[in-house]
Amino acid sequence: MRYLKIAMPLFVVTMLFVACPSRQAVEPVEEPIPYEEVELPVELPEEPPKPELVLERIFFDFDKSDIRMDAAAVLEKNAEMLKLYPDVKVTIEGHCCEIGTAEYNLALGERRAKAARGYLVGLGIAQDRLATISYGEERPLDPKNLPKNRRCEFVVQ
Repeated sequence: MRYLKIAMPLFVVTMLFVACPSRQAVEPVEEPIPYEEVELPVELPEEPPKPELVLERIFFDFDKSDIRMDAAAVLEKNAEMLKLYPDVKVTIEGHCCEIGTAEYNLALGERRAKAARGYLVGLGIAQDRLATISYGEERPLDPKNLPKNRRCEFVVQ
C-alpha cells in the first residue's frame, strides 16, 4: 500500500502530462501591406534629334547680285535645313562693300537679298517664310576686307 500511495500520485501526474494536448506551432499570418499604385510613364520611341538650325551666309562678286556656283551650293544646304524646320521664318539681309553711293548700295543689297530668296523659293521654300532687307554698306563684316562685305546673311526669326 505504501507503494500505492507513491505510485498513484506519480501515475496521476504522468497522465496529466500525457493527456495535455501538444502545442501546435503557430504560423504567423501575413497581413497585406498597403501600397500606392504608381503609374509609370509610358516610354515612347524618341524622334531623332533635329540638327541645330544654322544657315550659312553667301557671297557675291563686285557690283553683282547673281548667285555664284559656291553660293548655290550653300543655298541648297540652307534649303535642306529649312525643310527640317517648316515653322521657322528667316530674314535675308543683303550687304555691300563701301564702294559706291549709299543709295546704290542699298538697292544692290536688296537685289542680292531678293536673288537669294528667289533661289530658295525655287528649291521649295515657301516665299512667306522669307523676308528681305538691305543694309547696303552700313554693317560691314570686315571693314578691311571688301569681298567679305558683299554677302547675304540669313537670320532665323
